[in-house]
Amino acid sequence: MNHTLNKEVNFIHLGTIDYQEAWDFQEKLFAESLELKTYNRKTVSPEEEKVTPNYLIFCQHPHVYTLGKSGSENNLLINEAFLKQKGATFYKINRGGDITYHGPGQLVGYPIFDLDNFFNDIHKYLRLLEEAVILMLAEYGITAGRIAGLTGVWLDHEAQKQPRKICAMGVKCSRWVTMHGFALNVNTDLEYFNYIVPCGITDKAVTSMQKELGREIPMAEVEEKLLNHLSQLFEAALHINADESAY
Repeated sequence: MNHTLNKEVNFIHLGTIDYQEAWDFQEKLFAESLELKTYNRKTVSPEEEKVTPNYLIFCQHPHVYTLGKSGSENNLLINEAFLKQKGATFYKINRGGDITYHGPGQLVGYPIFDLDNFFNDIHKYLRLLEEAVILMLAEYGITAGRIAGLTGVWLDHEAQKQPRKICAMGVKCSRWVTMHGFALNVNTDLEYFNYIVPCGITDKAVTSMQKELGREIPMAEVEEKLLNHLSQLFEAALHINADESAY
């Protein structure tokens, strides 16, 4: 564990970016953090240790389906030809979870945190990501929460008469460094969820803020509110104007 904790988070906004490009960028930052941790572990003197950074990436993706390492390819319900027809791509990736969809109008967040800087608890990490989304949705009058045994953020989570997911989550964590993250449906075209079994769950629906509120929601407004909740929950100092030249 680091002797010097770093609760500063560099915020990077990549706009709309191809999924593979964003994945490569994540992998680069992830690998750099792991290299620093290896250096620190081999360092004898605490004074020589280097502080590990934390990053938070926001972006949107063109239409894409991603399958986690524990998922089933059978949950993609269309063939390659239909994928091309819908202008979508498909990737098998190294996060947990099953299949999900990313596309325009969906806010995707990739925290690359060294949890040694915060706490060593991956379940707490996931719950705080969920809590930030829950608190943000409450500002729009949307009541959301969790369903036992399932990750992500749900509506009608208590009575479960018509439970529907509004935010999916899937993360990877190695030596307490995280990557991948969450996908919040803001103004998402929900038709694309018809071509998969979202997260491998057959008996629950998917929704968006736009569908629930009956109007398009300004993405920048959602981002600002969510950033505020994330920084408070993680007790982090957020650097909004991070240098994006690394990308």
